[in-house]
Amino acid sequence: MENEKENQGTEKPGDPAQPASSAQPSQPAQSADEAKAAAPKPPPPPPPAKPAAPAAPPKPKGPVQEPWSHPLVDAIKEKFGGEFVKAYSFLGQNQIEVKKDRIVEIVTFLRDNPIVPFDYMADETAVHWPKEEQFEIVYILYSFAKNEYLRLKTRIKEWEDIESVFAVWPTADWLEREVYDMFGVQYRNHPDLRRILLPEDWVGFPLRKDYNIRLQDVEWVRKHLGIDSGQKYYVSEARHESPDYITPTD
Repeated sequence: MENEKENQGTEKPGDPAQPASSAQPSQPAQSADEAKAAAPKPPPPPPPAKPAAPAAPPKPKGPVQEPWSHPLVDAIKEKFGGEFVKAYSFLGQNQIEVKKDRIVEIVTFLRDNPIVPFDYMADETAVHWPKEEQFEIVYILYSFAKNEYLRLKTRIKEWEDIESVFAVWPTADWLEREVYDMFGVQYRNHPDLRRILLPEDWVGFPLRKDYNIRLQDVEWVRKHLGIDSGQKYYVSEARHESPDYITPTD
């Protein structure tokens, strides 16, 4: 009893009661850095747009015809008048275009004139222009005396013929046969106009732009060699696609 009184006498009024031993301790507050780290991160910004590709440089201009003046051109204009079409230089090559009706007279003049005598025909060829329904006949002439070349050109319709220049330059014999063989151009007064590269029974003219290249040798090889030529398809199938294509009978 005395002890209880002593204990009671030592307690001071107003002292807070002691918490029960079973109470949970309070959690310490998060620091600012921890709170920042725990916050969700925003999505990354989109990548910057690629700069526009620079504009392509303009294409360089191709070669163009340039006017060509020469005493020979003046002489042709004076002698043949309306037969002359034009004269120009292209890539350093002098060229004259004329009409076809007096072609033999014109080439004879070019061979015999004293200004630049073109005494040799180096080549003769053709260009096919199917949309215009015409051929361009090209004579490549050379002057031994002046060491100069000239391209003489004339045009004919696909169904027209043209006079041979064999009487002026004998080299035209085989050259015109080749033009006939490849393009089908008909030459009047040629001494021996027949194929020179392909067999006589070959059908068509391979250097024409409207010639079906897949039919070049199909039927001839089958007819004469008895084998398939290796082309993509046979003549019967090609005829189905192009009924107007004419081939020799087997």
